[in-house]
Amino acid sequence: MNLIRVAAGVLNQTPLDWENNKNNILQAIAQAKEEKASILCLPELCISGYGCEDAFYSHNTTNVSLEILLEIVSHTKNIIVSVGLPIRYLNRVFNTACLMADGKIIGFVPKKFLAGDGIHYEPRWFSPWQSGRHGEIEIAGVFYPLGDLFFDCAGIRIGFEICEDAWVASRPGRNLYSHAVDIILNPSASHFAFGKMEVRKRFVIEGSRAFGTTYVYANLLGNEAGRAIYDGSMLIASGGKIIATGERFSYHDFDLLSAVIDVDKTRLQQVQTKAPYFNNTIDGNEIAEGVFVDFEFPKLQPEIKNYDEALAWENGKSIKEEEFSRAVSIALFDYLRKSHSYGWVISLSGGADSSAVAALCYLSLKFAIESIGLEKVKEKLNYIPNVNTCLSLDELSNILISCVYQSTDNSSNDTRHSAEYLAKSLNVNYFEINISSLVKNYTELIEGGINKKLSWETDDIALQNIQARVRSPSIWMLANLKNALLLSTSNRSEAAVGYATMDGDTSGSISPIAGIDKAYLRKWLKWMETQGVNNDWKLPGLNAVNNLQPTAELRPLAMTQTDEADLMPYDVLDAIERCAIRDKENPTECFLMMKAQFENNYTVEQLKLWVERFFKLWSRNQWKRERYAPSFHLDDENLDPKTWCRFPILSGGFVKELKDMRKI
Repeated sequence: MNLIRVAAGVLNQTPLDWENNKNNILQAIAQAKEEKASILCLPELCISGYGCEDAFYSHNTTNVSLEILLEIVSHTKNIIVSVGLPIRYLNRVFNTACLMADGKIIGFVPKKFLAGDGIHYEPRWFSPWQSGRHGEIEIAGVFYPLGDLFFDCAGIRIGFEICEDAWVASRPGRNLYSHAVDIILNPSASHFAFGKMEVRKRFVIEGSRAFGTTYVYANLLGNEAGRAIYDGSMLIASGGKIIATGERFSYHDFDLLSAVIDVDKTRLQQVQTKAPYFNNTIDGNEIAEGVFVDFEFPKLQPEIKNYDEALAWENGKSIKEEEFSRAVSIALFDYLRKSHSYGWVISLSGGADSSAVAALCYLSLKFAIESIGLEKVKEKLNYIPNVNTCLSLDELSNILISCVYQSTDNSSNDTRHSAEYLAKSLNVNYFEINISSLVKNYTELIEGGINKKLSWETDDIALQNIQARVRSPSIWMLANLKNALLLSTSNRSEAAVGYATMDGDTSGSISPIAGIDKAYLRKWLKWMETQGVNNDWKLPGLNAVNNLQPTAELRPLAMTQTDEADLMPYDVLDAIERCAIRDKENPTECFLMMKAQFENNYTVEQLKLWVERFFKLWSRNQWKRERYAPSFHLDDENLDPKTWCRFPILSGGFVKELKDMRKI
């Protein structure tokens, strides 16, 4: 047996927060040493932060990254550590992993395949490294190898696949396999999306099996830069089996996962599969060259490891509802503390959207206490007045979460009761105000100016919107007074068709649920009420909202306004949106899909009307989506124009395509 302890470390970093990022790295290295690990893999670009965006162009970013690297290297005595940082070489910037061993820099491996789809813009800042290319970089007067490398550390061969490298068909692991590499490290900054963890498991397991290696995967953790959420996944696989997996969505600054591997066992797999040896070429191209390093691995005793138990935690937490709860909760917590805000403020209407946002803020604190304990939570939030005096979750919730129900003449007792019932159950700071006089004043001012009496028959939209807009100044004022984050409560279904009042219910610093459709949100609310996280963390205070029909309550109560009457049934709206926007189908194709899916529930004419309504409203309201507060990225159906779904503000509006659909 040739036993080595390897470790994956996840870090909650912040772009350009040099000292904080360095301290998290040093703590992870210290913990790895304490656990007697010989090799530690830390996440992609963990020195600078992954989300630096155009700051990667700045010489300051690459220069300071190197300064921090030199401060870290002395802490790597008796351990091999990889860290990620941007490197400027030949007037280009490369996303690299640096391997350090025993207090020395050994070399740099640049990323070959850059993520440039959807939320990722890596090709904007970085150049891809070409396979087989090698160079040298000078740092503080010393030259270090840079390029397509593997590292031979006292006979143990180590190679890299950096995040996206492992997601492509021609992944670098194939070349590393030809050089009989023993361990592949994958430092990643892989954003959270529903179900994505299963994909990661597959390429980690398959990489370890196909290449006859141990595979160590380490992701970023938390809300790093505002939009993307990182789940902090850690995976160690050997010979086609997961041997260790870490807990995701931790609230710690860093977390570590280690396991003892048997290098001789993985080498035996390479012998049995008869790995080809290509000398220095594969398919006619040069491949990685080796860098040889002196290093003394400690002698270890075998560990008893039950492979079947390695995925127990992950398998028990794979349902979408819990992923949603934990992902948005940690994103809210990190956004709060990294923006140095004193809490969250929500205009609580009693409806599904605002109730979901309030519940998620409460869960954010509850999960944080579960993860790191009340004292550590208070330590992270110690800049907020009175937090240190809190003795319980309820006291923390009362200080950090403020909800206001803003009624008009068109508000019902049902929504008022729903808001109050939820607020009291969560023990948030709650009060009510009536804005009817403000609505009346604005209406009368305009009526006087245009010398015309407004009516619901002729001025419906204007009379609805003024109520939503009048709610904005007061809730912003409360957020300012509390130095808190105002949370927008719009969902994705509304964003798709512009069913929101700009500078009204869209007001906010961050829009936590703008990436989630209304149908799923209602399902999640019922799940949280009746089942909850681990069948334990239920929120019975959601009962009242779950018994209400979604409504904006902007028309007189006698008009019995509902969202679905204004738009279309939410299940149809969401299905059209997926077909039209996610799958890029034209109106005719969307109609045929809707007909196949809903013809037993609705008439052909209704479905044509709703498809037409969707495409018209989508085209007219891109300007609104451009102005929405930043949202958290959760899946491939996001409509955020900056990170996922771009569409022209002015367009032809599908006039021809809708005319063609009507002919069917």
